Amino acid sequence: MLRSTRSGAILVALVAGALAAGSAWAQEKDAADLAEQLSNPVASLISVPFQFNYDARIGPARDGDQFYLNFQPVVPIPLDKDWILISRTILPIVSQREILPDVDDQSGLGDTLQSFFLSPKAPGPGGIIWGVGPALLLPTATDRLLGDGKWAAGPTAVVLTQKSGWTVGILANHVWSYAGESDRVDVNSTFLQPFIAYTTKDAWTYTLNTESTYDWVADQWSVPVNFQITKLLKIGDQPVSIGGGVRYWAENPTTGAHDFGARVLVTFLFPTGKK
Repeated sequence: MLRSTRSGAILVALVAGALAAGSAWAQEKDAADLAEQLSNPVASLISVPFQFNYDARIGPARDGDQFYLNFQPVVPIPLDKDWILISRTILPIVSQREILPDVDDQSGLGDTLQSFFLSPKAPGPGGIIWGVGPALLLPTATDRLLGDGKWAAGPTAVVLTQKSGWTVGILANHVWSYAGESDRVDVNSTFLQPFIAYTTKDAWTYTLNTESTYDWVADQWSVPVNFQITKLLKIGDQPVSIGGGVRYWAENPTTGAHDFGARVLVTFLFPTGKK
């Protein structure tokens, strides 16, 4: 717990310092435009997010905790004048303790989720923005308790609209396992992420979402409700979005996290043109 407290204090200090250093640039109009693009999962914007998460009260006795960093690069690949392919990767780096009785602590990589979205460059009728493609679950975990041990794949899609600073939409995927360790439970899960965000003229963004997963094998929901605040600023010539938030676990298996968790976000942006 002391390690987690120190890590959290360092992250808060870094966020506060960066906000102070970059506050002047956030007054410019392009900062608000860039922050609004960041709320669009299929924007023509290279971004490299580092998402630090902490959850507690894990396991049957609810005395475990978990700290994990999601490395989540997003890279748009222009195909022609009308279409773009968005690559989105989520690679978790995990440290957890006391999640199960009489089991050692674990640290290492989790499973990687790789998604691709084919999306039109211009919004459709009514300003609708959408993307669709495959999602691939790769068994990159370095410990059995950090991943599923299965290869899985399925469809993914996102649809949203943006107007007057508001972004409203949903991202979803479903993956089924097709190979992997024979002694591991099959993967058959649906992920739903409805989201609503508001970006102010001075580049603050307020976001509310859920990152809900339904496990069809275990017949069990995991439903964290997240609220976060981010600020787009510039450190030197580098645009960076920094912020944090809290989440409440509205539903989770007995072995999962309970009550409240925390998140700190640091995202490096590399604009390639507006979508």
